Amino acid sequence: MWILVMFDLPTDTKEARAAYRTFRETLKDLGFSMIQYSIYSRSSASEEAAKVHMNKIKLILPDDGQIRVIILTDKQYGRMEVYCGKIRAPREKAPEQLEFF
Repeated sequence: MWILVMFDLPTDTKEARAAYRTFRETLKDLGFSMIQYSIYSRSSASEEAAKVHMNKIKLILPDDGQIRVIILTDKQYGRMEVYCGKIRAPREKAPEQLEFF
């Protein structure tokens, strides 16, 4: 399973920028990696584990902005095509993670 987090957060004030940084850093602390600006992903061993991570994201939501979270199967994630300009770039390899419950 894969968890995709997509977000649009304001950065117009000092407080908003701080909230943006905190949200982004916490995502990284939770094991998410940036795949594109404001789009982070993380591999998860199961749907239940993915839901645990979704609940953690709900706890760190900033007061303003938009956040979308989607869970994809490995097969769905593997169908992603990545283009850089008009040339197709290779997709990132799935991380080899070991999760302990």
